[in-house]
Amino acid sequence: MVTGVGARGGIARRALSVSTLKHEIEYNLTNQAASEGNPRWLFHAHQKEKYSMIPYHFEIKSGARGTASEFTNYITRVGSHSDREDLVATEHGNMPEWAEDDPRLFFRASDKFERKNGSAFRTMTFNLPKNLTEEQNKILARDITHQLVGDKPFLLAVHAPVSSLAGEIHPHGHVMVSDRIPDGIQRSPEQTFKRFNRAHPERGGREKGSGGKNRMELREWVVTQRKIVADLTNAALARHGHWERVDHRTLRDQGVRRKPERYLGPARIRTMTAAEKTQYVRVRHSER
Repeated sequence: MVTGVGARGGIARRALSVSTLKHEIEYNLTNQAASEGNPRWLFHAHQKEKYSMIPYHFEIKSGARGTASEFTNYITRVGSHSDREDLVATEHGNMPEWAEDDPRLFFRASDKFERKNGSAFRTMTFNLPKNLTEEQNKILARDITHQLVGDKPFLLAVHAPVSSLAGEIHPHGHVMVSDRIPDGIQRSPEQTFKRFNRAHPERGGREKGSGGKNRMELREWVVTQRKIVADLTNAALARHGHWERVDHRTLRDQGVRRKPERYLGPARIRTMTAAEKTQYVRVRHSER
């Protein structure tokens, strides 16, 4: 079951595979360009290297037991975070019956019952293109989420805050996902997070679909996730007729010599004058 809760609206659209989206976009845009005589799209369709590249951000972090409830409050903008007015939409899915209507119950239980020193959740954060509309970004965030989480329990929140540095809207998505895989067995909140019993699954908790990867396998998995997000983002940009694209590769792999942009953080930005902010943004844009 997948539902949208609160915010400015739910997200209603079936999840498509990356390959299906690419095929659909190439077919539709080729026909559209031909029928509309769109030289802008035709030029970029045949000279992909001429695309304008825009910043790309995607990160994965593990959340320790005891931190899930607060992070849920943070991305859904409740409790001490309710004064923020940048929540666009939320959605959750693949929850057990006891948390179908409120994903916070699931992550609250993970804080309480997940094994000591274990990860209660993983979080994935990704940028959304500024030149897509709010509705288009909500659909893109949903497509990205479903490709990344599969059948695992998740909570998605889409934010669109105004950047304190450039004064621009900065749309992005946060996904909380549990590695406790649904298996059709009904369990209480406490049993859900017990150790998995392979011989008698009904006696233990849900199996945890994570771990077991060496450093190289883990790196390859992360790169794959980054590519999925980039491919879906580029597909959405192409679908809506934009020139811009993102690249999931490192700057070095792209052949770009400049250093990665340093994250300033809100505390540092608050100490900057208006002139310093303007200069920083100007230099940043000139280096891209």
